[in-house]
Amino acid sequence: MLTLMGILAACILFGVPIAFSIAISGTAYLLFESTVPVLVAAQRMVVGVDSFTLLAIPLFLLAGALMAEGDITPRIMRFASSLVGHIPGGMAMVMVVSCMLFGAISGSGVADVAAIGSILLPAMKNQGYKPAFSASLLGCAGSLGTVIPPSIVMVVLGVSMGTSIGKLFLGGVIPGLITGGALMAISYVFARKENYPRLPKADFREVIRSFRGAALPLLTPAIIIGGILQGIFTATEAGGVAAFYALVLSKFVYKKISWTRFFEICLEVAKTSAVVLFIIAAANLFGWVLTVENIPQKIASAILAISSNYWVIIVLFNLLLLVLGMFMETIAIVIILVPIFLPIMQQIGVDPVHLGVMMCVNLAIGANTPPLGVDLITACKVAGIPYEASFRYIYFFIAAMIVSLVLLIAFPPLATYIPNLLMK
Repeated sequence: MLTLMGILAACILFGVPIAFSIAISGTAYLLFESTVPVLVAAQRMVVGVDSFTLLAIPLFLLAGALMAEGDITPRIMRFASSLVGHIPGGMAMVMVVSCMLFGAISGSGVADVAAIGSILLPAMKNQGYKPAFSASLLGCAGSLGTVIPPSIVMVVLGVSMGTSIGKLFLGGVIPGLITGGALMAISYVFARKENYPRLPKADFREVIRSFRGAALPLLTPAIIIGGILQGIFTATEAGGVAAFYALVLSKFVYKKISWTRFFEICLEVAKTSAVVLFIIAAANLFGWVLTVENIPQKIASAILAISSNYWVIIVLFNLLLLVLGMFMETIAIVIILVPIFLPIMQQIGVDPVHLGVMMCVNLAIGANTPPLGVDLITACKVAGIPYEASFRYIYFFIAAMIVSLVLLIAFPPLATYIPNLLMK
């Protein structure tokens, strides 16, 4: 175990990409600490991605990319503006609601940040919002794509834990809304303090007009969740339906992409998917080594020897996630930790849906926590400001997200009530 973890830590410290760090450590273990042929490394990596369920990842990525290109974002933002633009700090409120709505289409935090930020950040700057404030809010609001269904991270979690992806999707609804509300509350405080403007209040006719403009894109999550609930299609098939629906809207309804651009988007999605799936393949090798050496059971025994108290273990687990989220990529964390901690959580009676949603909220926080806050870095790049400039504001928004996490930890029904109500 020391060889495995030592090589992994060394690779990460020397800046080796996380996927290669995981693969190198697993392979090195087979070479130096095991009698198993090293050829098994390649076999386990192939087995790791030989899954029908994982096809949902490129399909949801394709749906989000097509929506981002198809005049969808302005329609969503207009609808959000009609709902919350009149509140102090109106554009900040619009940003949060837009990210929540677009997150329900794209399933990706980074995609959420890029799509919303490219349009809203210039507008907010023109209205006097400080770029550091806007970028910090964008990073945290965009990360809600990890929590609000359909979430790509939830697909990976469902595969890793052997849990219903449909239940995980439903479990993210209430925590996603609570976290979005917390970000809006912090935005309201800063809007009052720094005198940020509000937008004119939209009349009922404008609300209806903007809703009509956004209705077709917003049907996407309803189609996905409704189809899964009714047993019409699986999560993977839902990804295919979402991608096809996005193509119809972008190409034939709104007529915003050409066939040439469509194939370019497919290539971009293929490249992104390859990166994600390589991480999953490498992590499957790593997880297999852990399992062969009974490391999860040993760690579980060690932790339970310290304390078998439910709250102590839950708090320690979430603290570990918060720390790892500062340094590691989200999907890698999921695939490395789930095999280790799932047996422990099962022993103390944690519902798998509660565990999965709790991890998603925690990892959304990690996606904005320096030094490796992927969503925050993306937001700062879109805003054209140095990464460190966001530090003045980011910790207030992170604190709001942590409050949401604490509520979720303390009240598991926030994640489990809707799935248990709608799915048996």
